[in-house]
Amino acid sequence: MIERRVLHIEVSSADDSLRQFADVWHLAEQGEKIEPFYSVGFESMSELISTLTPKRWELIEHLHRDGPLTIYALAKLLQRDYKNVHTDVKALSRLEIIQKTEDGKITIPWDEIDAHFKLAA
Repeated sequence: MIERRVLHIEVSSADDSLRQFADVWHLAEQGEKIEPFYSVGFESMSELISTLTPKRWELIEHLHRDGPLTIYALAKLLQRDYKNVHTDVKALSRLEIIQKTEDGKITIPWDEIDAHFKLAA
């Protein structure tokens, strides 16, 4: 069976993230098998929206559909300025939403991105 790589994006507090980490740590200490879990957390919806802008989401969608591309080819495909695409690639790379291949192209390493948002109490 091929493992599907899923990236989870969520809005959660630092306390929630630490609690999740502690839960997994305790399972590991008990010898439980831990499934890989990849996530990117944001402390607020406004932080998420300012990071995953519509232009950056469009970039993600194109990479997923079209496969690995150079930043230049991606900028051309998106009909955007190279410098702006480069800035977006750097921001998304820091979060590991996208990554560079060995030959320097940009790719999406995920089969799926799952977003989870809790309503504030």
